[in-house]
Amino acid sequence: MAQQALPPFPEQFQGDFVTPKDPDYAKAISRWAKTAERNAAIVAFVKSSSDVTLALEYARKAQLPIAICGGGHSPAGASSIEEGLVIDLSRYINYSKVDPDKKLAYVGGGALWEAVDRTAIEHGLATVGGTVNHVRAHMLTIGGGYGWLSGMHGMAVDNLIQATVVTADGSTLTANEDENSDLFWAIRGGGSNFGVCTEFVFKLHPQRRTVYAGSIIYPFSALKDVVQTTESWRKNIPSMGGMIQFFTMGPDGQPALAITLFYNGSEAEGRSIFKDFFNLGPIADFTAEIPFEELNALQNDRTQHGSCIYQKGVAQSSLDYPSLKQAFDKVIELSSGNDDFGVVLVFEYFNLDQINSVSPSKTAFRRDPTNTILINFVWKENTPANLQRARAGAKELADIIGNPQAQLGVTKSQIQGYTNYGMSGMIEAVTDKAQLVFGQNYPRLQQIKKKYDPTLIFCKWFPIKPAP
Repeated sequence: MAQQALPPFPEQFQGDFVTPKDPDYAKAISRWAKTAERNAAIVAFVKSSSDVTLALEYARKAQLPIAICGGGHSPAGASSIEEGLVIDLSRYINYSKVDPDKKLAYVGGGALWEAVDRTAIEHGLATVGGTVNHVRAHMLTIGGGYGWLSGMHGMAVDNLIQATVVTADGSTLTANEDENSDLFWAIRGGGSNFGVCTEFVFKLHPQRRTVYAGSIIYPFSALKDVVQTTESWRKNIPSMGGMIQFFTMGPDGQPALAITLFYNGSEAEGRSIFKDFFNLGPIADFTAEIPFEELNALQNDRTQHGSCIYQKGVAQSSLDYPSLKQAFDKVIELSSGNDDFGVVLVFEYFNLDQINSVSPSKTAFRRDPTNTILINFVWKENTPANLQRARAGAKELADIIGNPQAQLGVTKSQIQGYTNYGMSGMIEAVTDKAQLVFGQNYPRLQQIKKKYDPTLIFCKWFPIKPAP
């Protein structure tokens, strides 16, 4: 990396700063996805909002572009920057504190969601988090935040009641319904376009200590029966339940259909809710009543750090068996004969009534009546050829699934799927993908962007163009 001469970091800075000369530099720029790693000029591990302000001032004086890293989970590299400055929250701003009387959780922007789950359930409480507990609070929350509890409590943004935000000019602002309400509206779905969120305050809800969850497995030959059963079941998904389906290749090299089930109740109740799926005769059953704090860890083995990853989102309003069969056939084709290349289609089925009971104008997050799908490619060797292969394969799969949905009336914006799953697609030629991502809320977001970040300091996550 060609290095520019950098001025000394401010003495008032309380955290750590790491440059390519330091022994822990490789670790400082490492990311969940190796394809998202970039050679930063400097990584600033901040300890406070004041440190964030100092880092922003430093970047401005040194003319360095910036990225915000909560946990580095963006496979498209939104938390990394080539020859720029990374503001990293993960080392120090990683706390989770609970006020059980007020039913509130105070969460640092760099906190692992595992910490939120564990500190809250100690008091018989919980809030909506992701379905993987090693993601951090920052991007999960401000990008929307689907989770197992969404059927009961909506999105993570719907449970956010306050945030501390450091804006582009270095100001530290409290954002809630009464203070800086425009900023509060924007960060609930508008991502990192408006500042660095150093603390979130979430509503907590009473939560039983155990839930019914785990995976059941079917052979590829059961696909049609599973699709038909899912189409019937998803029309009346219980608010206390949900499922995630995986089209993939099993450890034995054979195609397999895995389903992770969830019901916020006892095992007996859960098995009753999913009886139609058990009647299909899964070849393996790993479901049980488990401690709540283990729920969001069930997918962790599928999402380990250190691989090359490419992701793309898509959505569906109803299950179309011919296109899903074609998509699974394509997964098999792309995976066969290459142990270094794994492909998974992930279908999420949650009750969307609570999410869509919130007015589309209430937050910046785009509310859709569609179920979200994640197309996930994982491989080992970080080469341009492998990235291109994943990119092309993901587009092909998205077209196979999405084109029939478009014919059913799913809009172009909705076809993009969940925003936190659409980051990799930013490299595709789109005039302004943010318009599709934010839909009818985009003009208002442009006005707020003009107010808080007119010079596009924050531009790594579906960058919003400031209003003229």
